[in-house]
Amino acid sequence: MNSLRNKVQLIGHVGQDPEIKNYESDRKKANLSLATTEVYRNDRGEKVEETQWHRVIAWGKNAEIIEKYVNKGKEIAIEGKLIYRNYDDKNGDKKYITEIVASELLLLGGKSA
Repeated sequence: MNSLRNKVQLIGHVGQDPEIKNYESDRKKANLSLATTEVYRNDRGEKVEETQWHRVIAWGKNAEIIEKYVNKGKEIAIEGKLIYRNYDDKNGDKKYITEIVASELLLLGGKSA
């Protein structure tokens, strides 16, 4: 049950081409935005689409796969954990960020255009 304490699973479309950074010892990091869309009918029977945007980070082998095969519009599934961090911007204002660190990655939707 401990593995369920901080676990996120998402299926969505990549919002822009991933940003890849290379670090020492050939370690890679991928940053990407992932859109998940929920469709439902409101009280008046109208179809409503709600899209949420998620910041995703992947390291190592997952980052290498993202670099080779993932681009804007690609449908992917990820599993990972939530992390929260904050920093002070150049004006001294505190900014808060929620991200998902991906531990598993699955490419969906066939080949990208």
